[in-house]
Amino acid sequence: MTHKTQTLAKVMALMAIALSSSAFAGGNHAGGHGHDDEETAIGKPGVAARVNRTITIEMNDSMRYTPADVQVKQGETVRFVVKNVGKVKHELSLGTQQELMEHLEQMKKFPDMEHDEPSKVTLAPGKQGEIIWQFTKAGTVNFACLMPGHYEAGMKGAVKVSRK
Repeated sequence: MTHKTQTLAKVMALMAIALSSSAFAGGNHAGGHGHDDEETAIGKPGVAARVNRTITIEMNDSMRYTPADVQVKQGETVRFVVKNVGKVKHELSLGTQQELMEHLEQMKKFPDMEHDEPSKVTLAPGKQGEIIWQFTKAGTVNFACLMPGHYEAGMKGAVKVSRK
């Protein structure tokens, strides 16, 4: 192999690695959240037929959620109707503080990341979506908008899960 061929082979290998990791980070990454019925640190995806109540959360361009604090009971399955009433894209991601911070770093690298996880919804201006989640553990489940700059501007909230 010539020096040029070896260099080209190395560059191609590095590009393949970079593309495969950016495809992973830019797409559907688990981040500790279950996609099926598996339990996570914050609960598990809920079943629509078992929803106990619906809570509407609005996201706006002042980088706030309304409401930002939500109270639920352990075991409760909640349908969050999430509305983007702003003029820029926002998201609502449920997670532990550590998971959200890890995801924030990924969003800084890949700001156009698409989400296909039951604990997240990303919405264009004027759109609405939903998350159905069962809160299986008492404690606090955080939520945040991890679009670059939004979390830093204060776009975060918490679900307080009280014992049964």
